[in-house]
Amino acid sequence: MENIYPHFTATTLLCFILLIPFQTLAQTICSTSSRSVQFPENNIEGDVVVTIHVEENVTLEFSPPPANPNNPFSLEGNNLTAAKVFDYETEKSIPVKITCTKTSTGLQTPLDIIVVITNLNDNEPYFDQNLYDTEVNEMAPIGTTVGQYAAKDLDEPPLYYTLKSESDYFRLQSPTSAVILVNAHLDYDEVKNVQLVLEVLDTQAPEIYSATTTIAVTILDVDNRPPWFQPCTPHNMGGSVICQSTGYTGFVNLNEQDPGVLPLKPGPLYAIDGDSGINEEITYSFLNGNDAGLFKINSNTGNITMLKPADVLGTITLTVLASQKVNTHQFATTTITISVHVESLHPPKFQKDQYEGVISSVGAMAIDLTNKDTPLQIIATDDDYTATAGLNPHITYSIKGRSEFSIINGFLFMTKELPEETLSLEVLALDSTNDETATAQLSVEVKLVINPSGEYGTVEMAALGATLGALLLICLVVIGMLAHRMQNGKADWKKIYEANIFRSSLGQGPGQKEGIQYTNEAFQRDDDDGGSAGSSGPETKSEQTPKSVWDIPTKEAIERSSAPLHDLLPDDTSDVGSDKADSEKEVKPILTKERRVEEGYKSVWFKADIDPSAKEEVVILPDNREDSEEEDEEPPSSSKKHDGKPQKNSKVLFADTDLDSGLGVKIEEPGDNSDGDEELDIDL
Repeated sequence: MENIYPHFTATTLLCFILLIPFQTLAQTICSTSSRSVQFPENNIEGDVVVTIHVEENVTLEFSPPPANPNNPFSLEGNNLTAAKVFDYETEKSIPVKITCTKTSTGLQTPLDIIVVITNLNDNEPYFDQNLYDTEVNEMAPIGTTVGQYAAKDLDEPPLYYTLKSESDYFRLQSPTSAVILVNAHLDYDEVKNVQLVLEVLDTQAPEIYSATTTIAVTILDVDNRPPWFQPCTPHNMGGSVICQSTGYTGFVNLNEQDPGVLPLKPGPLYAIDGDSGINEEITYSFLNGNDAGLFKINSNTGNITMLKPADVLGTITLTVLASQKVNTHQFATTTITISVHVESLHPPKFQKDQYEGVISSVGAMAIDLTNKDTPLQIIATDDDYTATAGLNPHITYSIKGRSEFSIINGFLFMTKELPEETLSLEVLALDSTNDETATAQLSVEVKLVINPSGEYGTVEMAALGATLGALLLICLVVIGMLAHRMQNGKADWKKIYEANIFRSSLGQGPGQKEGIQYTNEAFQRDDDDGGSAGSSGPETKSEQTPKSVWDIPTKEAIERSSAPLHDLLPDDTSDVGSDKADSEKEVKPILTKERRVEEGYKSVWFKADIDPSAKEEVVILPDNREDSEEEDEEPPSSSKKHDGKPQKNSKVLFADTDLDSGLGVKIEEPGDNSDGDEELDIDL
């Protein structure tokens, strides 16, 4: 390139070098801090947009000349000022071209400035409509979108929404979203229209603006319910509504054809669409029960007529089907019970035209005013029931227009409290089989009765009941204590029983036995050598003609008590040596000083000799050893006098009568006469 155009290249380079100082000079004669200048909207005319830095002898003018008459800016010295009020929503940026001229040299330099209009929050948000109309299906699931109703704002700030409503069927998707969603299950029968108020809020500084709109939501009914026979009772089953009908009843006369529409209770047969918003037409037909062809049903109205008379007494049950004409899968059934009976020839008739009674309180039975000793009875008879003396079981009674009284089996009761007054009422008797009625007049005097003086009221009777209850409790406690004492006394009765068994075993020998006595000398006196005379002394066998227990002499009783038990047995026990040996092994004494744990022994000792740690069953006898010791100090001779009187010896007696009757052991001090006897009975 240099070889081809050597002079051009050098010349060009020289020109660039010479232009550098001129360019630098141009840049320094006028300038701004930035090529882009921000200027807020809603300004005032004459506000300075930017100040231009210029050298001396430099002038400024808009370019290209001539100046634009619609120029929104003006030059005042080296200041660029606004010639009008700017609006961000109409103009967002404006370019400005200025020429800087140095008067001394005539050098001109262009200066380009871009004025950017800044936005201020000076506009309120708004909705396109003040009222929005929308519809939603009642079967719409939760979360279904109803619609979006966003507000607008020329300043385009972030907007926040709130939904106001009297119900919670709908909600917003989020606070910054105007999308409305279904929030709960809808039911056309519960709510058909919902009015929502949507509010938008602009919170950007320096001002806070808001706006509202109304949204009218219409709930659309859906064909989701079958026909409902009327009248019926609605029930809510987990969000679904059903309407229950109790059916219909009617009656016809035997062998008679009713010419018109069959009257039914509680009203004529008809059904409505369960979806009242759709209200589709219903058709009727017999499902079963009309096999004999006695009746006909109108498919459009549901009216039932008779085609021929019924010839059998009894009950006819008809099942009726009601279905929608278009949507036939929505249907319902009900029953009609028709009673066939003989035609009534006589209506009910009261026994009296006027009844008079007096009643005292709620729940009380009215008393006949003409005969205050008998209750007032209101009865209507029916001559069709001659077999039951005119008593028709199908007649019911009521008081017209009053709910304070009730008639049960002909007797009048007051069910609500009334002030004292005399009432004139009308009684109605209704035959439920044919709707025949009869009326009678009733005069009732309400007269509150106060308990006469001296009679007990409710409070007094309650106090009496509490007192009797306390007495009963005390009696139960006493009975329990007695039962406890009796339980503890069972051991004593056991001792008596064992003594009786022992006495019986001793008396099994031949001959008549009136009583047997034993006296143990070991417990009457002490031996000089300290030994047990009763257990180691000579053994003697005593056998004699049975005597009365209380007639046996004291000495003889002592000798017999000292003898072994086997010597006291009847003679037949000692005839054979082996039998005697066996008897000696089997028969054991019941009175001994030695404490033995062997079975069959019963030891007797004084209270001072009782071992506290002993586990044997102990029966404590009265301690009279002091008297015995004083007596033992004298010689054992039975003939010696003590204080001028013979020595008395104690006897332990077992009598048939005493043992059998449970009186126990009898300890007796025999004397010369009965006046000096001392007796002590100890119950075991």
